[in-house]
Amino acid sequence: QVQLVESGGRSVQAGGSLRLSCAASGDTSNANCMGWFRQAAGKEREGVAVIYISSRSTYTADSVNGRFTITHDIAKNTVYLQMNNLKPEDTAMYYCAAQYYVEERNCRPLRLPMFPNRGQGTQVTVSL
Repeated sequence: QVQLVESGGRSVQAGGSLRLSCAASGDTSNANCMGWFRQAAGKEREGVAVIYISSRSTYTADSVNGRFTITHDIAKNTVYLQMNNLKPEDTAMYYCAAQYYVEERNCRPLRLPMFPNRGQGTQVTVSL
């Protein structure tokens, strides 16, 4: 099993930037697809960005494309989400999630909320 611990969430003004971190431990060999999903109050979970570790290929949701970037540090077993030009609609609890896929084509943001391994979340609040 993989343990995931998020950090970096806080309150920020619109237009600002944040970097979220997700440290993975345990059986990380079962986590070759890692990413972030979010859930705003009263809304459904939304997959934001994923990275397929072996190829370093990344995929982001249309809602954040061009503003959010996902990266992975192999040495630290940590996934990062760099969020730029934040908007009030980005306000949500952000969760890190991990899954193992044999085929990279299955590693997509849409699947993130269903991943069995997830952290406790970190809150991001964007104000005007």
